[in-house]
Amino acid sequence: QVQLVESGGGLVQPGGSLRLSCAASGSIFNMYAMGWYRRTPGKQRELVATISGGRTKYADSVKGRFSISRDNAKSTVYLQMNSLKPEDTAVYYCMYGSTWYAPRDWGQGTQVTVSS
Repeated sequence: QVQLVESGGGLVQPGGSLRLSCAASGSIFNMYAMGWYRRTPGKQRELVATISGGRTKYADSVKGRFSISRDNAKSTVYLQMNSLKPEDTAVYYCMYGSTWYAPRDWGQGTQVTVSS
Protein backbone atom coordinates (compact mmCIF):
# COMPACT_ATOMS: atom_id res chain seq x y z
CA GLN A 1 0.00 0.00 0.00
CA VAL A 2 1.10 3.55 -0.77
CA GLN A 3 0.76 6.36 1.75
CA LEU A 4 -0.21 9.78 0.40
CA VAL A 5 0.11 13.06 2.31
CA GLU A 6 -1.40 16.23 0.84
CA SER A 7 -0.57 19.83 1.67
CA GLY A 8 -1.27 23.29 0.32
CA GLY A 9 -5.01 23.74 0.72
CA GLY A 10 -6.58 26.82 2.25
CA LEU A 11 -8.75 29.87 1.71
CA VAL A 12 -8.25 32.02 -1.38
CA GLN A 13 -10.20 34.78 -3.07
CA PRO A 14 -11.80 34.26 -6.49
CA GLY A 15 -9.18 34.70 -9.20
CA GLY A 16 -6.40 33.65 -6.85
CA SER A 17 -4.00 30.72 -6.97
CA LEU A 18 -3.04 27.77 -4.82
CA ARG A 19 -0.57 24.93 -5.22
CA LEU A 20 -1.34 21.52 -3.81
CA SER A 21 1.35 18.93 -3.14
CA CYS A 22 1.07 15.20 -2.50
CA ALA A 23 4.02 13.18 -1.29
CA ALA A 24 3.86 9.41 -1.72
CA SER A 25 5.73 6.76 0.23
CA GLY A 26 5.89 3.01 -0.22
CA SER A 27 6.28 1.01 -3.42
CA ILE A 28 5.80 3.59 -6.15
CA PHE A 29 5.72 2.70 -9.84
CA ASN A 30 6.50 5.77 -11.90
CA MET A 31 4.21 4.58 -14.72
CA TYR A 32 1.24 4.38 -12.37
CA ALA A 33 -1.13 7.31 -12.24
CA MET A 34 -1.03 9.96 -9.57
CA GLY A 35 -3.38 12.85 -9.40
CA TRP A 36 -6.27 14.64 -7.82
CA TYR A 37 -9.98 14.15 -7.35
CA ARG A 38 -12.31 16.45 -5.43
CA ARG A 39 -15.61 16.18 -3.61
CA THR A 40 -18.21 18.74 -2.58
CA PRO A 41 -21.04 18.03 -0.12
CA GLY A 42 -23.79 15.96 -1.69
CA LYS A 43 -21.75 15.03 -4.74
CA GLN A 44 -19.60 12.11 -5.75
CA ARG A 45 -15.84 12.43 -5.90
CA GLU A 46 -14.85 13.68 -9.37
CA LEU A 47 -11.66 13.69 -11.37
CA VAL A 48 -9.66 16.93 -11.40
CA ALA A 49 -6.35 15.96 -13.02
CA THR A 50 -4.04 12.97 -13.28
CA ILE A 51 -0.60 12.25 -14.70
CA SER A 52 0.87 8.94 -15.77
CA GLY A 53 3.99 8.31 -17.81
CA GLY A 54 4.03 11.97 -18.73
CA ARG A 55 0.47 11.91 -20.03
CA THR A 56 -2.01 14.23 -18.36
CA LYS A 57 -5.77 14.23 -18.10
CA TYR A 58 -7.94 17.12 -16.91
CA ALA A 59 -11.57 17.64 -16.15
CA ASP A 60 -13.13 20.02 -18.68
CA SER A 61 -14.00 22.43 -15.86
CA VAL A 62 -10.34 23.03 -14.97
CA LYS A 63 -8.63 22.93 -18.38
CA GLY A 64 -6.57 26.05 -18.98
CA ARG A 65 -6.62 26.97 -15.28
CA PHE A 66 -5.04 24.01 -13.49
CA SER A 67 -1.74 22.31 -14.24
CA ILE A 68 -0.52 18.97 -12.88
CA SER A 69 3.13 17.97 -12.63
CA ARG A 70 5.10 15.17 -11.06
CA ASP A 71 8.58 14.77 -9.62
CA ASN A 72 9.34 11.05 -9.73
CA ALA A 73 12.59 11.47 -7.80
CA LYS A 74 10.56 12.85 -4.89
CA SER A 75 7.46 10.69 -5.51
CA THR A 76 5.46 13.91 -5.37
CA VAL A 77 2.67 15.25 -7.53
CA TYR A 78 1.67 18.91 -7.68
CA LEU A 79 -1.48 20.72 -8.74
CA GLN A 80 -1.10 24.38 -9.64
CA MET A 81 -4.52 26.00 -9.51
CA ASN A 82 -4.93 29.43 -11.08
CA SER A 83 -7.96 31.65 -11.71
CA LEU A 84 -9.81 29.88 -8.95
CA LYS A 85 -13.59 30.09 -8.85
CA PRO A 86 -16.05 29.57 -5.99
CA GLU A 87 -17.18 26.36 -7.68
CA ASP A 88 -13.67 24.96 -7.19
CA THR A 89 -14.38 24.85 -3.46
CA ALA A 90 -14.07 21.22 -2.37
CA VAL A 91 -11.99 18.71 -0.49
CA TYR A 92 -9.18 17.66 -2.81
CA TYR A 93 -7.89 14.10 -2.57
CA CYS A 94 -4.61 12.79 -3.90
CA MET A 95 -4.79 9.38 -5.58
CA TYR A 96 -2.46 6.64 -6.78
CA GLY A 97 -3.38 3.71 -9.00
CA SER A 98 -2.63 1.73 -12.14
CA THR A 99 -4.81 4.08 -14.21
CA TRP A 100 -6.58 7.37 -13.63
CA TYR A 101 -9.97 5.64 -13.46
CA ALA A 102 -8.84 2.96 -11.00
CA PRO A 103 -7.48 4.75 -7.92
CA ARG A 104 -6.15 2.32 -5.36
CA ASP A 105 -4.84 4.57 -2.61
CA TRP A 106 -6.09 7.90 -1.33
CA GLY A 107 -4.75 10.71 0.77
CA GLN A 108 -6.67 12.16 3.69
CA GLY A 109 -7.87 15.17 1.71
CA THR A 110 -7.17 18.89 1.90
CA GLN A 111 -9.81 21.61 1.93
CA VAL A 112 -9.76 24.31 -0.74
CA THR A 113 -12.16 27.20 -0.23
CA VAL A 114 -12.58 29.95 -2.81
CA SER A 115 -14.50 32.84 -1.35
CA SER A 116 -14.36 36.60 -1.00
